[in-house]
Amino acid sequence: MPRTARLQTAEHTEVDKRSKILDAATRVFAERGFFGAQVADIARRAGIAAGTVYLYFRSKDDVLRSVFDRTMQEAIREGRAALQGIDDPAERLRRIARLHLDRLGRDRDLAIVFQVELRQSTKFMARLSTTQLRDYLGLIRDTIADGQARGAFRLRVPATLGAKIFFGALDEMATNWILSDRKYALADDADAVVDVFLHGVVRPHGVVKE
Repeated sequence: MPRTARLQTAEHTEVDKRSKILDAATRVFAERGFFGAQVADIARRAGIAAGTVYLYFRSKDDVLRSVFDRTMQEAIREGRAALQGIDDPAERLRRIARLHLDRLGRDRDLAIVFQVELRQSTKFMARLSTTQLRDYLGLIRDTIADGQARGAFRLRVPATLGAKIFFGALDEMATNWILSDRKYALADDADAVVDVFLHGVVRPHGVVKE
């Protein structure tokens, strides 16, 4: 096998093993909680030796941070792809909402890690908010700013504030879904979130019944 091909194969194997560890960590953190989980638990779930985890990650904190980073990178990539060719700012917000809730709704363990385990430390959350989350909020902020420039959205609401409010609504829907005893598709909440964000809860003047 040529040297270049060997290097590519080795690199692919490393990526696969790293991904396998992150997948295992997501399950273990969801089941045992971040503080209750041990690196040995993650290694066991991944089917590798405990020491192997440290070849890819510095610590358990680093594993959790990497779960967050990987998921946010995927969300940003999918979000940008989904928004291409969509001209209407309101429809773009709808796409973002559906993608966000569908991603967490497909993987309950991932939702638990995001909505519960990542929030155990204020210091940890502060570090996360300066990285991938900032770029993700940027997708929402830019969509709102575009809607304002087109005259579709109110100018009195700062785009950054609007993005945080919109994200916060989606975030709360995901948390409620985890805690609810009722079984339902999380993505079904997307349209209602967008409708309330765009139109509020006040009945339009002259409308007696909706």
